[in-house]
Amino acid sequence: MKRVTAILLLIVFARCAYAQVITDYLITSDMGTYKQITKGGPSGDILAGADHFGEDHQDETYGISYHNKQVRLWVDVQVTQHTNSDSDKWLLHEVEISYRDSNNSRNKLGLLSGAGVKIREIGGNKFIYWGLGGGSYSWISGQKIIEIKYADLQRTKPEPLEVVNAYLQKHPSTIPSTFDFDQAHDIQWIRDEMDRRLWLCDKWFMQLQLRKVEEKRVYQEAVEHMSIFLNYREKYFRIPAVDEKDIIDGYLSTNNGTGIKAKLKEYKDWWTVNKDKAITLQ
Repeated sequence: MKRVTAILLLIVFARCAYAQVITDYLITSDMGTYKQITKGGPSGDILAGADHFGEDHQDETYGISYHNKQVRLWVDVQVTQHTNSDSDKWLLHEVEISYRDSNNSRNKLGLLSGAGVKIREIGGNKFIYWGLGGGSYSWISGQKIIEIKYADLQRTKPEPLEVVNAYLQKHPSTIPSTFDFDQAHDIQWIRDEMDRRLWLCDKWFMQLQLRKVEEKRVYQEAVEHMSIFLNYREKYFRIPAVDEKDIIDGYLSTNNGTGIKAKLKEYKDWWTVNKDKAITLQ
């Protein structure tokens, strides 16, 4: 009997602790005309598409959905808690990635994906907004990342500002007041992305040194990030990438870690000398 009681107490405690975790991130109640329609719980990683380095820490993401019956609008919310690591410095930069052109586009590499992307502000809280075929609102709050999305292909429904305002109150934006999408910011973002790709290579090789990741995967990750770095270098510094990419791909196919690391050092040395040179957006 005592054992059964102890198990029941553990279950109750676990449920209470889980509920507390959920409410730390999500609003588990109705907000005006928006009614909670899912329980809320663990969700996919917001930063996955940014090639966020997560091997040295564990982020937590929680998601929930709401519905406005009056206008038939569904709203999805995700909140990610980033755990302390030296990748903290890239959080806002990585949030921007989903609003910028893909890494493989040679014409608009690293530029904003369209006119629908802008910086907006509510009550002193800045956030990134995209509003074509629906809407997306993203911001950071300390080490948390908040993303709110809805679909409206006909563009006839009101924005879910009740939800946005509620989450801005719960997780105030820490995006700097000077943050804006001007040309100077675009240029700095491109430089930072080139920096980050080389940083990611170093992070993967450190995992290999610590024997936490298998050798083949480290080489694959490093070559991928070096290739993206070369794409940016080609676009903005006019240095052809094809031959260099063939070389590092060849090193990868033969599992030549020495060659890959030598090329990484070469690119880092080049970047140290050239990173402050002028680039032109096209």
